[in-house]
Amino acid sequence: MTWETWTRWPSREALTWAGLSLARLWFVRVVRVVVLACLLWDAFHADRGWRLAAGVLMVLAVTFVGWAFFRVSYGHRLWPSLGLMALLMGAAFAAEFGGWRMLAMVLWCGSAVSALERLPLAACVPCVAAAMTGYVAYINDSWLVTGLTVVGLILAGYTLRLDAEARGSAHRLLAQERAARAAEAESAALAERARIAREIHDVLAHSLSAQLVHLEAARLLIERDATKEQVLDRVVAARSMAREGLAETRQALSALRGEMTPVEDFLRELVSADRAAVTVTGERRALPAEASQAVRRVAQEALTNVRKHAPGAKVQVCLQYGEGEVRLDVRDSGGSSPGELAASGGGYGLLGMRERAELLGGSLEAGPGEEGFVVTLRVPG
Repeated sequence: MTWETWTRWPSREALTWAGLSLARLWFVRVVRVVVLACLLWDAFHADRGWRLAAGVLMVLAVTFVGWAFFRVSYGHRLWPSLGLMALLMGAAFAAEFGGWRMLAMVLWCGSAVSALERLPLAACVPCVAAAMTGYVAYINDSWLVTGLTVVGLILAGYTLRLDAEARGSAHRLLAQERAARAAEAESAALAERARIAREIHDVLAHSLSAQLVHLEAARLLIERDATKEQVLDRVVAARSMAREGLAETRQALSALRGEMTPVEDFLRELVSADRAAVTVTGERRALPAEASQAVRRVAQEALTNVRKHAPGAKVQVCLQYGEGEVRLDVRDSGGSSPGELAASGGGYGLLGMRERAELLGGSLEAGPGEEGFVVTLRVPG
């Protein structure tokens, strides 16, 4: 045994009633009440006069000292605990000399068992030795009975110590498991909130940026004294984008509830108003919710960028189901000149798409192609 084993206190969980069953808890309480009642009964019926008062006061005093020992030992305070243990043994000697033999026997036995159960081994060994020496010195039983009683008390005290330690360890493990479950639930809640925040952000960013394109164009047309029809076309387009944004918001909410249309159908609906073609290759299958949403949002953002930077360009959207992954390519043919609103927006589209892909363990590449601009998304699925 190491020195730490000898000096280590029982855990505080072991020094409480935490983890005790209701039946055992009431058993301990009843035993304590019965022992106290027996001591008071012995004091009342064995003596008269001042000895009666002295016996009752001694019983009440040692009860208070025992309660104080339990409180102080719970706080792992060594010297106060040893001081209170010394008081209990001194009371046992006084009870022995005063003729209160039942009280003395209870104090000898109780002190030994309590020291074994609640003190470090290095401190409880001398306490147990002193208590058992006092018990053996003043008991009138045979050596065999006395020896068996001493061994039984030591085994009982050490068994209670091991039981308390096991109960304390179980209580700590249960508390740690509950804390881990609470942390896991909180982490899951935060992850879900982040996912919902990304969905709302992506929907609003796509819809509002597209509306901004048309409204800014309308403003520029008004400044240039354009015709009413030209301005009206931009306003109507902005209104159309607002309706699409509302539909996308509803679709995002449905996706959060697990109600999503197939990705290829979504892509065809998405490019219906653009000069775009959708090609699907590979064996079609249902994608995980996060992968499906990533494909949808990247396609939306890529088409929005085409409208802003290469208006009128032809767009090819290719969705490829590979082994263990899905790939999305959005290619445009490029424009003769950038759109007049190419500088509008915050410039965070590609960054947001790349972050979404990396969160899923995938990748996103965006850059010039043979003719125009190419956005390639790969995500597990």
